[in-house]
Amino acid sequence: MDVIFLNSAIIFWFILSWGIGYLLVIEITFCIEEEIVVTTPEKLENASEHLPNSQKVAVLLMGYGEVESYEDFANYNEQALNLLTAKFAPVPNWIYPPLARILALFDRHEWGHQHHDFISPHNAIFEKQREGIEKKLQQIWGDRVQVFKAFNFCAPFLPKQVLAEIKNQGFNKLLIYPLLVVDSIFTSGIAIEQVNKALSELSEGNKHWLQGLRYIPSFYNEPAYINLIVRLVEEKIANHLAAAYLPGEIGIVLMNHGCPHKAKGFTSGITESQALYELVRDRLINRYPLISVGWLNHDTPLIAWTQPNVEQAAKNLIQLGAKVVMFMPIGFATENHETLLDVHHIIHALEKKHPHINYVQMPCVNDHPEFLTMAAQWADPHIEALLNEQPMIVNPQLAVKNHHHHH
Repeated sequence: MDVIFLNSAIIFWFILSWGIGYLLVIEITFCIEEEIVVTTPEKLENASEHLPNSQKVAVLLMGYGEVESYEDFANYNEQALNLLTAKFAPVPNWIYPPLARILALFDRHEWGHQHHDFISPHNAIFEKQREGIEKKLQQIWGDRVQVFKAFNFCAPFLPKQVLAEIKNQGFNKLLIYPLLVVDSIFTSGIAIEQVNKALSELSEGNKHWLQGLRYIPSFYNEPAYINLIVRLVEEKIANHLAAAYLPGEIGIVLMNHGCPHKAKGFTSGITESQALYELVRDRLINRYPLISVGWLNHDTPLIAWTQPNVEQAAKNLIQLGAKVVMFMPIGFATENHETLLDVHHIIHALEKKHPHINYVQMPCVNDHPEFLTMAAQWADPHIEALLNEQPMIVNPQLAVKNHHHHH
């Protein structure tokens, strides 16, 4: 009996430890030099007059989505575990359902008790982004282009649900556009995974309904985005900090989406994230020397994450003489649990150890008019290409397994 009890205790400890370790993973697992436009709106407007009317493009904006009812936590967590965590953590599949329920208890406690029945603004902001980008695009392309939103983990906007609606409305070309995380090809990759699965389920007969497809993986190196981030930092300093602090006393933590160093062979997004940080830093560091990347990691057992994390980055800047620390999200385009609650917890912990320091929490770009304009412009050349391309004809029944024989 002692052996049985010990084994049971070990199993329980394993599940619980993973639950605690993965709390941050699941809670949100899941962020001018003149703008450069490949094709000017005038040229696009003229070109659109000569395009065939039978072609219609659906732009699929994709984000995580976040729960608006606490009853959905367990289901949300289980989907996130399967889509994200499984790609970098050695967690057996049978643990997902009980682990998702354990994590839901932590979520309820944090959102409900620690943060006074917090409901994430992510979904509402994402809808504003969708509306704003669609308005910009339809000024050029009319109703042949429509912007849809899909959430990786939240019904009724799961990719399979939204793609079914896109098909029913007669759209035959698709632009996949992950918008939440600016820099991570790893998290954007789950968009392709879900879209591929949904398209397979929606395939019928010997002719696929989809006749064209394009993909925007990230915009980490877009000059217009870099310009906007830099200007938001500069304006905040000029309007609220410059009168009280010397430039060398202002610490700036540029917050990126955390990345695991090993993700079962998947490209984790570290390269793009680091490049994004360096592009922003290089524009600021000559005037404000105390700048550090800060990774919003999901610290988990046995997994090595990007360093320094946000809290350590702030501590480093304080040690170097920062009297105020600004936390600027650059790796997320849309406000979410990570950029709000996680950063709030980090600042609260820092205030206990360094109460004499001032802390400034900056928002994501969200539905900033300039961001919506540039996001639409990034889509324009892909839409033009899709509308001009000859429809691709795909017969799913021709997909046969080929065997390679070596003699």
